[in-house]
Amino acid sequence: MTALRRHRMIKIVATLGPSSSTYEMIRALFEAGADVFRLNMSHGTHEETAQRHAIIRKVEADLGRPIGILADLQGPKLRIGAFADGPVDLQVGQAYRLDLDDTPGDEKRVNLPHPEIFEVLEPGAELLVNDGKVRLKVNDCGPDFADCTVTVGGVISDRKGVNVPDAVLPVAALSEKDRKDLEFACRLGVDWLALSFVQRPSDVLEARELAQGRAAILSKIEKPAAVKAFDEILAVSDGIMVARGDLGVELPVQNVPPIQKRLVRKSRAAAKPVIVATQMLESMIESPMPTRAEVSDVATAIYEGADAVMLSAESAAGQFPIEAVTTMNNVAIEVESDPNYVDVIDASRKHVNHHSIADGIVAAARELAEKTDIAAICCFTESGTTASLVARERPHVPILALTPFVGVARRYSLTWGVHCEQVTEVERFKQAVINAVRVTRKYGFATEKDQILVTAGIPFNQPGTTNILRVAPCAEHLIVQGEPE
Repeated sequence: MTALRRHRMIKIVATLGPSSSTYEMIRALFEAGADVFRLNMSHGTHEETAQRHAIIRKVEADLGRPIGILADLQGPKLRIGAFADGPVDLQVGQAYRLDLDDTPGDEKRVNLPHPEIFEVLEPGAELLVNDGKVRLKVNDCGPDFADCTVTVGGVISDRKGVNVPDAVLPVAALSEKDRKDLEFACRLGVDWLALSFVQRPSDVLEARELAQGRAAILSKIEKPAAVKAFDEILAVSDGIMVARGDLGVELPVQNVPPIQKRLVRKSRAAAKPVIVATQMLESMIESPMPTRAEVSDVATAIYEGADAVMLSAESAAGQFPIEAVTTMNNVAIEVESDPNYVDVIDASRKHVNHHSIADGIVAAARELAEKTDIAAICCFTESGTTASLVARERPHVPILALTPFVGVARRYSLTWGVHCEQVTEVERFKQAVINAVRVTRKYGFATEKDQILVTAGIPFNQPGTTNILRVAPCAEHLIVQGEPE
């Protein structure tokens, strides 16, 4: 079997579902380009999730490549109640009431069984029903009611969702279901937990306490409150997802592109992976070809330097999951081969004050790689921090993260430009160089005529000690005899 490697820097996250639950399909998705698989805890049973997790790990073992798994928690769902006589068509300008009365609704009112919403409502606030298709403006409100005027009409029906963009809701990001799902996912052994409904840093800290280090925490930015508190949320998160679908419901759609660009840049500066998600190739749910606008949307995220782009229903429930992944892979390869791509990435690289030795090492590695004939940067890492710092620099050459821990290798399958490989522990730098040469040549990142950069920490097996940078030739005698003194 030919060793698998990617010929692009950005990573692809593919959601699994009814269209992608078999071994054959999941393997085909990985071979087509998926680097991380998303398990959506909003759908499917724990048994189905466990089956998909087991299949991913079997594909990983059969192909000999670490694969990341992301469990996406549902978050609390705010919904209206039921209607007595079926759907109701609301007209612009008419009065409508939401209240705590659990009597079935009609053309004048409906139950909103969430007292926490009424706690924070104020006159002038906007309520969005059914993903914003129906909009209500609050005229008067109290602890158990809100009298509104319909500003955007439409049909509403049983259990449609409600968004409250103008307020920070006194609702925990983790529902009781989420807590159970989180524990289940951690016991399965997922690598990432995506946290929905994040509004404040304390939401992330709660999830982190429950995870107890068993999985990294990725905060989904899908609410205006999270955008406002982004710096604080980023500081306590391991990664970020720009969830543009919900952002586009609660904010004017024209606000979303600049927000996306800002969040991507801040995440990059913090050396934390950032995923751009939602509706990237949505037409491919039913069509084998994307629209030109969708291709441009994916390309924009790549030019911005995002760590990953994500497929949702396209790979989970669509008719063409392999084609969707293949399209995303091909777009990434084409964009990254554009000479303008390097210029854009370089121009967007933020100046980082190099306060630590590790910061200085990775900055020197990137500059040396770009100014000399270097084939790849190889990082020996215990925790993965060094690989993240190198990826933050967005070098023009591949990054290889070599670690003795499979969990670290899987987690960094989400990070831009990083090819992860599990290797045996080493005690001397000579062994580290030999391992680096073997891996770069095994996957075709370098030939015997090339040189690579190797970073590591002395003494070995101590996280956070990156303090050495070495240029190493990939000559055959290094593999057989060891590095010359």
